Amino acid sequence: MPTLFDPIQAGDLHLANRIAMAPLTRNRSPRAVPRDITATYYAQRASAGLLITEGTAITHQGQGYSDVPGLYGTEQLDGWKRVTQAVHARGGKIVTQLWHVGRVSHTALQPEGGAPVAPSAVRAQSQTYLVDAASGQGQFVPTSEPRALAAEELPDIVHAFAAAARNAVQTAGFDGVEIHGANGYLLDQFLKDGANQRKDDYGGGIANRVRLMVEVTRAVVDAIGGGRVGIRLSPVTPANDIHDSDPQPLFEHLARELAPLGLAFIHVIEGATGGPREVEGRPFDYAAFKNAYRSAGGRGAWMVNNGYDRDMAQEALASGRADIVAFGRAFISNPDLVERLRRGAPLNAWDQTTFYGGGEHGYIDYPALEQAPA
Repeated sequence: MPTLFDPIQAGDLHLANRIAMAPLTRNRSPRAVPRDITATYYAQRASAGLLITEGTAITHQGQGYSDVPGLYGTEQLDGWKRVTQAVHARGGKIVTQLWHVGRVSHTALQPEGGAPVAPSAVRAQSQTYLVDAASGQGQFVPTSEPRALAAEELPDIVHAFAAAARNAVQTAGFDGVEIHGANGYLLDQFLKDGANQRKDDYGGGIANRVRLMVEVTRAVVDAIGGGRVGIRLSPVTPANDIHDSDPQPLFEHLARELAPLGLAFIHVIEGATGGPREVEGRPFDYAAFKNAYRSAGGRGAWMVNNGYDRDMAQEALASGRADIVAFGRAFISNPDLVERLRRGAPLNAWDQTTFYGGGEHGYIDYPALEQAPA
């Protein structure tokens, strides 16, 4: 019966334990370049079996928030190389999350002040984070009106994901990548009928709406090998104003399409991202979702996320519902979360005012267990 602290093979990734650090946006990379404190932050948490970085924009167009990192420029890749070297020096494994936000952006963040892109010109009733260049202060503001992507633009999106994956592994030194297909960002927007109103081959029925996500995943697998690729999915989260009228058949179909690609892991957000594990009016059978993947030959590790504590995580592993458990906010304030879970030690409380933007405070100054007050 596996425990959180047993090793696991996830595709090509040999992980020392079954605890993953979930991606956490921290807005501390001006000009989309990871800084030295970014290397310190991830290295402090390298005892996790797998570190998944904060969402990292695959292109300038894919950026949706100020001071998030990118993968499309030399300076950005050099910054990430320092991060991966620091993590590997601590014996850790790290993958980067490939991110295109789609409509969850603002004209101030887009090339030449253009409109954000989306499957359809449907504005997200959501917010994004902008930092004022003069004052350095950040604030949340409504997203901008998007424009619908033309069909002829979609191959460039697919290529950008693949190029970012190749850059991440071959240049920046990541052990692999996680495709961000969740939380109401571009690939999730194409997937769900609340955002996708297209009438072409990428809209309408389920087979059409999953098309872009599958094309992207296949291209990334072709670029770096399926054993280095994971994907994050959120069947029912309302994050960023996303919804689907019938998610169960949609995600079971997607699972069957992903199964033959030889992925390292499937990362599933259960319920509302950072919120309730059961979303009112949005029932979902996660066991059936997993079974659809396994029945179609999918062998990637099954990673679960959202509100897990030590006991819940152990139960998920022991019951076979999951192979890996991802923890998010607990890793913000507990760089040594793995050891704290091992000992059953208390966790540091996090300071939510330092989540987004800033410097070392609330980022790399949380005490490890040995330094915590008795």
